[in-house]
Amino acid sequence: AVDESELLTVPDGWKEPAFTREDNPKGLLEESSFATLFPKYREAYLKECWPLVQKALGEHYVNAALDLIEGSMTVTTTKKTFDPYAIIRARDLIKLLARSVPFEQVFRILQDDVACDIIKIGSLVRKRETFIKRRARLLGPKGSTLKALELLTNCYIMVQGNTVSALGPFSGLKEVRKVVLDTMKNIHPIYNIKTLMIKRELAKDPELRTQSWERFLPKFKRKNLKKRKEPKKKNTKKEYTPFPPPQPESQIDKELASGEYFLKERQKKRKQMEEIKAKQADAIKRRQEERNKAFIPPKEKPVVKSKKASTEKKIDIEAIKEKVKNAKKKKLGALPEEEVKLKMAADEKKKKKK
Repeated sequence: AVDESELLTVPDGWKEPAFTREDNPKGLLEESSFATLFPKYREAYLKECWPLVQKALGEHYVNAALDLIEGSMTVTTTKKTFDPYAIIRARDLIKLLARSVPFEQVFRILQDDVACDIIKIGSLVRKRETFIKRRARLLGPKGSTLKALELLTNCYIMVQGNTVSALGPFSGLKEVRKVVLDTMKNIHPIYNIKTLMIKRELAKDPELRTQSWERFLPKFKRKNLKKRKEPKKKNTKKEYTPFPPPQPESQIDKELASGEYFLKERQKKRKQMEEIKAKQADAIKRRQEERNKAFIPPKEKPVVKSKKASTEKKIDIEAIKEKVKNAKKKKLGALPEEEVKLKMAADEKKKKKK
């Protein structure tokens, strides 16, 4: 009897057995081939590393050809090729080489547990300046953000032009794609890196593997601090009417209404001259008024007369004389009479007690 929980879980360190010739002894029936173009600046590097590419693909019985005139790389299967997926891996290998990934990393694609993903980011942002800023944000200062992402996902990441090439395990590639697309959508990669770090620590605990991790993961909320600016001119829709607007009056209609149409040329000119002279007279009058404003004196404030001190109140001389007499009787620093009497009484009480 085997426990069901053991059947559902994959043991640690387990790997799928490699595909050998015994699995497909007769080989492939048809020849398959893939080709890809490469930019001019990659030509010198590809010339140097092409013998190594041929050697690596030769182990899987796949031919590789480099055409420097057309600027293309081609991979084809042979009669000895037994692995049907080898040509797909070879196709990914030449694609990565064209995307400026070095051969030291590219040859890992031929392993079973390694895959690649080429993420196109050029069309995700409209403005070129914004795209360059967000791509630089993905790299980070001196490539620190990209290095942190590589360590957390166990993938090699190459940012080149309008694409991001990633090479590594399937689970890591999924995370890389999510981070890259979020960065292009104006979500800073540090938030995703923080989440990945927490997931990495939670994966080490065997008890938490089967549980939901939502309570441990941080939840970041967007804060729109700036309010949308309201337009100065608000376009208000007019009420719909099926009738067209009335046709504006022509110059002839206006002349007919005023009676000017029936005047002679000489009369018309005289009228025009009179209108011009009237306008000129108004303008001269306005200018003269503006000049005269400087000569108009400002309004003076009315003078406030100071009120004379009222001598109605009479001074009581007798009361002042009494105050002076009382002050002469008192010595400087002497206590008032009531306080002196109280002090004398207190001293007599102390003597009686003794």
